[in-house]
Amino acid sequence: QVQLVESGGGLVQPGGSLRLSCAASGLRFDMHIISWYRQAPGKERELVAVIGSVGGSTNYADLVKGRFTISRDNAKNTVYLQMNSLKPEDTAVYYCNARHRFSGQKHWGQGTQVTVSS
Repeated sequence: QVQLVESGGGLVQPGGSLRLSCAASGLRFDMHIISWYRQAPGKERELVAVIGSVGGSTNYADLVKGRFTISRDNAKNTVYLQMNSLKPEDTAVYYCNARHRFSGQKHWGQGTQVTVSS
């Protein structure tokens, strides 16, 4: 059974930092492209960052470029999202997504809440 478990969310003041983790099990981790999405109340889920299956390539939404960094440790089956200079508009539930690089099959985590507020 595939499981993606996000952690690291919480309440942080504007300008602060958080590091999210996504721990995967039940899949061949190094065959999956991992993405972070977020969904704010009343809004559609949006892509935040993507990292290739071996970690060589990354891509970011314009809104987070220069502030967020995605990385992965395939030995630990874990992907990270380092979020710096957080803004209130970053408040959302953050979800981890794993997509098989060949079949395209997708799996989702349950999400972790990030709240940026003073």
